[in-house]
Amino acid sequence: MMVIFEPGRATSADAAEISALTNAAYEKYVARIGRKPQPMTAQYAALIATEEVWVTRDVAGISGVLVLMPQSDHVLIYSIAIRPTAQRSGLGRRLLAHAESRCCHFRFDEVRLYTNQSMIENISWYEREGYVESGRDGTSGFQRVNMVKRISCA
Repeated sequence: MMVIFEPGRATSADAAEISALTNAAYEKYVARIGRKPQPMTAQYAALIATEEVWVTRDVAGISGVLVLMPQSDHVLIYSIAIRPTAQRSGLGRRLLAHAESRCCHFRFDEVRLYTNQSMIENISWYEREGYVESGRDGTSGFQRVNMVKRISCA
């Protein structure tokens, strides 16, 4: 059984490992989309300095990454990436729960995210986790599915 520690804030020293993990997690989508998904091209050192970047760790190092971008009235999930060897362990669900917790921290009642329309398994997963499609758009050449989940912060 893999022991995964609670999410903690990423530091600048984590940037290279986060980038490598994200590339490994998203690599399977490159051929389907026709180019690298946006999280594969992100500058993680800059995101760590300006946004909320959370990581989970296990004995092998960083196992999951959650990038949150708090907005004026909601929290945007920019990216969730799980190391391929840790996928299907429930870690993604734990990171989604952490995003919802951070939403309550900011006293918002809505979490938003977007994913590529070609990532059909991600869309289905988000729907199973209570997210609903709120629209589609083409941004920066990507065909995005926008999703939202209302949060009750009792």
